[in-house]
Amino acid sequence: MKFSFVTFYVRDIKRMTAFYEAVFGLRRRFMHESGLYVEMETGSTVLAFAQMELARTIIPQGYVESSLESKPANVQIGLEPVNVKAALGDAIACGAVLVSNYEVKPWGWESAMIRDIEGNLVELARKLEK
Repeated sequence: MKFSFVTFYVRDIKRMTAFYEAVFGLRRRFMHESGLYVEMETGSTVLAFAQMELARTIIPQGYVESSLESKPANVQIGLEPVNVKAALGDAIACGAVLVSNYEVKPWGWESAMIRDIEGNLVELARKLEK
């Protein structure tokens, strides 16, 4: 089995797409003509955004919306930038909220955690060169 995509249900798909393009350098792989669904190219796994009104048709019983005003969901995505410190600075400058500062982990990775502009948890992490 292959892990193929993660979807964030978002309030403002254009703003989220622009944020991930500007901050992390991701590129749009696909945008539905309705503008309610976007896929970002990230390598072997796709990061997708679906506008909340579309999500309500897919999950009619409802779900907890992500928001910077509430606690984050119990899931995070991990992105591996070329430069963790630079990506962290860019993210904060573009409206992300710091969760945990940059640090080098005992297992040899550098890492920082943010919440994106809609409150989703994003870890920025990269294995250190030996």
